[in-house]
Amino acid sequence: MDARRTMRAAVRVVTALASAAALIATGFVWSLQQQVDTTVVSSTAAIPTPRPTPPGESFTALLVGLDARTDAQGEPLPREVLDALHAGPDEGQLHTDTIILVHVPANAGEQAVAISIPRDSYVPIAGGHGTHKINSAYRRGMQDAEDALRAQGIDGAELDRRAREAGRRTLVATVGQLTGAQVDHFGEIGMAGFVELTEALGGIPVCLNAPVRDSYSGVDLPAGQHLVSGPGALAFVRQRHGLEDGDLDRIARQQAFAAGLAQRVLAPGTITDPVRLQRLVEIATRYVVLDSGWDLRQAISQLRQVSAQALTFHTIPTGRPDLRTPADGIAVQIDRDAVRTFVGSLLESATTPPTVAVAPTSEPSAPSSTPPTTARRVADDDPINVHPADASEVGGTPVPTTSGHPVITADGVPCVD
Repeated sequence: MDARRTMRAAVRVVTALASAAALIATGFVWSLQQQVDTTVVSSTAAIPTPRPTPPGESFTALLVGLDARTDAQGEPLPREVLDALHAGPDEGQLHTDTIILVHVPANAGEQAVAISIPRDSYVPIAGGHGTHKINSAYRRGMQDAEDALRAQGIDGAELDRRAREAGRRTLVATVGQLTGAQVDHFGEIGMAGFVELTEALGGIPVCLNAPVRDSYSGVDLPAGQHLVSGPGALAFVRQRHGLEDGDLDRIARQQAFAAGLAQRVLAPGTITDPVRLQRLVEIATRYVVLDSGWDLRQAISQLRQVSAQALTFHTIPTGRPDLRTPADGIAVQIDRDAVRTFVGSLLESATTPPTVAVAPTSEPSAPSSTPPTTARRVADDDPINVHPADASEVGGTPVPTTSGHPVITADGVPCVD
């Protein structure tokens, strides 16, 4: 294998970790550099014009966790695996339950930021699909493509492959439309890959403020610190039933888990165990999808300069968490202008030396003198926030949004609800 192929292959393993926010684990990246084969699935359509990131240039990656009942090649997962995951019946959802925008800076000393987008965010879906929960963007883009491909006589594995490419493209476009950020790279990992990743790392440290037990996700843990792995780790990050703020509390769980994952990867001995490294390689080849332009040779210098202290996790501003929708049930209300202001401020501040944020008020947001944004339509084909069914409740009055979600840093293991 020549040097270029070796470097391109290694970046694929990065995303297996990055989907759980392990982009900071650069020592691990270097250890895998010579051990990875080029069998990880590559997406040529997720990014419209995929290109490597040159040294000295920052980039923004969209990392998603997919609730797929298949591996990256489209092969069905064994029934015993699905039962262990509490996956439920396969209704073809292909929802993206984890959506994180990660900005990696160009230079040492600059701040890296991870921005979570709640899966129930009610936003316009790219491609003329109307306004729905953002976690359905992948599926909606995929379904449109399936109809067109079947009409051309395409079926089987080729149908699935090309339809999923359309789903990725729709999701990336939807996130870009919502946040105003240019998405340079894309990474995807399925449920089974997430589970095996945590097992290969020997578990991830987490901390709970109170005991939790939820039959839907399968989580059952007392209060305090724990080491979770396998289906237990998946249950920890998937729970939303029984949490006061539902999807928003689940975001805090995911971010706290990512901080614990970073601690685990950086622990002494984690990257020097050849058996563990080989298992991580195997996980990447089965469950990870990367855009075709993500090349370690161009990105590694930036990744090496990101430390745990310089990576913070944020959540986009949200309005009411119980927005009634005509077809999607209860959703999280979103104002695109507020989101774009918030994300733009974070990405701009990423060029300055990092400071540890310890309180919600440290979040960048629109100036306090700016009145709350009223739900409205930005364009005839771009409805924002509120369906007419909710007009009587909103009634033209300001729709409050908040960016008061706690900021989590990757240099500790915070306790969450």
